Amino acid sequence: MNFDLDDNQQLLEETLLRFFATEADLDGVRDVFESDSGLDEDLWQQLAGLGLFGIAVTEDLGGSGLGLLDLVVAADVLGYNSAPGPFFEHIVAIEAISRLGSSDQRERWIPRLVEGGLRATVALCEPGERWLPEDWQMAGAELSGVKSAVLYPAGADLIVVGTRDGFVVVEGGTSGVAVIEQESLDRTRRIGSLEFDRVVGEPLAGGEVDKVVDVALVLLAADAAGGGRRCLEMATEYAKEREQFGVTIGHFQAVKHQLADLAVDVLPLRNLVWYAAHCFDNGLPDSTKFAALAKSHATDQYARAARRTVELYGGIGYTWECDVQFFLKRSVFDRAFLGAPSVHRARVARMNGWTSGE
Repeated sequence: MNFDLDDNQQLLEETLLRFFATEADLDGVRDVFESDSGLDEDLWQQLAGLGLFGIAVTEDLGGSGLGLLDLVVAADVLGYNSAPGPFFEHIVAIEAISRLGSSDQRERWIPRLVEGGLRATVALCEPGERWLPEDWQMAGAELSGVKSAVLYPAGADLIVVGTRDGFVVVEGGTSGVAVIEQESLDRTRRIGSLEFDRVVGEPLAGGEVDKVVDVALVLLAADAAGGGRRCLEMATEYAKEREQFGVTIGHFQAVKHQLADLAVDVLPLRNLVWYAAHCFDNGLPDSTKFAALAKSHATDQYARAARRTVELYGGIGYTWECDVQFFLKRSVFDRAFLGAPSVHRARVARMNGWTSGE
C-alpha cells in the first residue's frame, strides 16, 4: 500500500514550490511584512491563476473538484514559504459556502471567490478566546456583538460569521459593521476586530459548522508542518556555514544533537496532517479528533522548532534582518489562532472519554 501523495498531488506541490522559488521568495515576504497593508495583489492574482482557491471546489463552479488532502498540500507549501496574505481565511470561507450554502449562494459567490475577484474572510473568535462553535454567543441572522482576531477584515468583500445558529454571510462595507485594526506579531497575516450593530446577514443553509472548523484546523496544521520543515532546513544550512574556532558549527556534537532533535520533532508532522485530511475526506469517525490532534501537535512543534532555530543562529537570529523572524512569528500565530494546543488536547481527551470536561 502506498502512503505517499499521488502523482497529481506531488505535481501540485512541485508546481507551487517552483512558483515561490522563482516568483515569491523571502525577499518578497519582507516587502509585504514591512508594508502597511500586508497585501501583495500580484501574488494574490498569480495564486488565483494557479487554481489555489478552487482546489476543493466542484468543477461546475470553476474548481478542480479535489479534497482536503490536496488543499493540505498547498497549505504546507504556503507555510514553508511563509506566504504573506489573506489565503487561509479566504479558503476557509470558500469551504463554508461550498459545503453549507444553498445552490444560489454557491453560484453567486463561489466562482468569483475562486477567480480571486472577491476576497473573503471568516469571523470565528469572540472575546475571551471563544474560538469553537459551542462557545459562540452571537446568534440569529441580525448580528450584534464583537468578533476578534479576524484575518484581514478591512477590504474583505464577504465575511463569513460564526454564530450559535450556523454561519451568516455579511457583505463587506455593510452599514453597522465597524473594523478595528490590531497590531499583529505575524505581519505576514494581519488581524482586526469586527463590531456588529444589528447587521442583517444572509444565513448559510447547512448546519455542519463543526466540519468547516475541522477544515480550518487541518489547514493551519499544514501551514505549521511546512514552516517547521523550513526551519529545519534553514538551521541545517546555517550549521554548515557558520564558523567558530575555525570549523563550521555543524561539526560540534551538541549542534548535531540539536538538529537531530529538530528533525524528530518536525519531519513526522506532515504524516499526521495528511492522515487528518484523509480521515476528513473519507468521512472516518475520528476525523474531528485527528483535526484537533493535528492542530495542537503541529503548531506546538512548529513554535518549538522556530525557537530552536533562532537559538542555533545565535545573536543574528534575533535581528530584524534575519529571515528566521518570519517563521518564529508565524509559528506563534499558528499556535494561538483557532485555540491554543491545550484547548484541542482537552477536546481530544473528552472525545476519548478520559475526562468529562467539567
